[in-house]
Amino acid sequence: MDFISGMIKKPIDLLLQESAEEGEHSLKRTLGPVNLILIGIGIIIGAGLFSLTGIAAGQHSGPAVTISFLIAAVGCAFAALCYAEFSAMIPVAGSAYTYSYATMGELFAWIIGWDLVLEYSVGAATVAISWSQYLTKFLSWFDLYLPPQLILSPFETSKAANGDVVHGIINLPAALIVIVVTSIIIRGTKGSALVNAIIVSLKVGVVLVFIAVGWSFINPQNYHPYIPQNTGVWGDYGWSGILRGAGLVFFVFIGFDAVSTAAQEAKNPQRNMPIGIIGSLVVCTILFVIFAHVMTGMANYKEFIGSGAPVAIAIEKTHYQWLSKAIVLAILIGYTSVILVDLLGQSRVFFSMSKDGLLPKVFSDVHPKFRTPWKSNIVLCAFIALFAAFVPIRVVGEMTSIGTLLAFVMVCAGVLVLRKQQPNIQRPFKTPWVPVVPILGILVCFAMMTFLPGDTWLRLIIWLAIGLVIYFTYGKKNSVIRKRFAAKHG
Repeated sequence: MDFISGMIKKPIDLLLQESAEEGEHSLKRTLGPVNLILIGIGIIIGAGLFSLTGIAAGQHSGPAVTISFLIAAVGCAFAALCYAEFSAMIPVAGSAYTYSYATMGELFAWIIGWDLVLEYSVGAATVAISWSQYLTKFLSWFDLYLPPQLILSPFETSKAANGDVVHGIINLPAALIVIVVTSIIIRGTKGSALVNAIIVSLKVGVVLVFIAVGWSFINPQNYHPYIPQNTGVWGDYGWSGILRGAGLVFFVFIGFDAVSTAAQEAKNPQRNMPIGIIGSLVVCTILFVIFAHVMTGMANYKEFIGSGAPVAIAIEKTHYQWLSKAIVLAILIGYTSVILVDLLGQSRVFFSMSKDGLLPKVFSDVHPKFRTPWKSNIVLCAFIALFAAFVPIRVVGEMTSIGTLLAFVMVCAGVLVLRKQQPNIQRPFKTPWVPVVPILGILVCFAMMTFLPGDTWLRLIIWLAIGLVIYFTYGKKNSVIRKRFAAKHG
């Protein structure tokens, strides 16, 4: 009985009814298609573009890293098309959590929701710490120096100019950026979208400036050979290198799924959600391919081997050294928008889980004026800010993608399940070529998961185990759907 009750699904008509609710306890619909596209671009274009492109080119793909980007984009497109179908059909907050609830059942929904919470939390804290490091570097160019005690966690040290070892107290900038971004989100999604639009415009502008300036410094000889000959080792150049490069740059694209967490705040979601999800992916693919083409044309791909700052190497080929400062500024801006979208997405997942009774009501309390889940924002802000302030980045861990890929697999599988179980339900947007597209989405995403390191899998398993304890001790007892099921069936 316990296992079966965990398989209870949330009816589609109930989800649609919730999405149509208006009033002081509902989220405010303020986002148009442009806002949604910018939210997607805001989290997709991050610092990874400025680092992973060079690593993929130098160690795996050569100039053919452009092909790697196209292959990765196609892999993302399979999942994006499935997300578009669900977000138009079930336009409520919660993203993959909500879709899994409707197709796989409550237990699977909890697993995905809890998994997304980890990814958004760890991601936001990690990015905040990196933001602090880049801010310190940027300010140093203008002879502005923050006390090292206030930019390091208590577990980190640095060497002063006189050789003394300085112990950190708190990473203050990391905590402050989380607090500032949270305050923007609490004020309302429309305001958050405006700030995100400004940020996206600035960092896309820097990418376009790099492309425009760098184009005239392209040396055609750097494109020969376009696909370097394989060294005899799988993944070291050749077509196997292009595929390995695709696996690396795949993670640059991840983020379009965050658009779906804002479905309940979208105007005309049946039309605008697919535009936001697919549109952001298309725009970023075009930018990434051109960016990679210019960068590998400015410098030989071999120069990028072992470098964590390949763009700086490319800029050295020009007379515009100020571009280095602009790139760091773009990274700062990019990280800010990533933090914003991470915090926005996480609170919306918690909002949905709380509305379903799986988490305490505090996470779904909506502000009477701003119509945002402000209490949830404050709780999450405190948790993430403390992590960012007092835990070193090596402990917080890199922002891995295993949870997101797991969500992709579940969403693609959900499309297959729902097409079989409810073929006649209204679908404003339909994923084309079903079952081919969902199956390819499952295979590609699961393949990407298998290449992730073992400690990433261990972290996921431990977190999910903690989540299952919470589900069986609290969520299951307070589940709204489960109570209805019990009342109906005695």
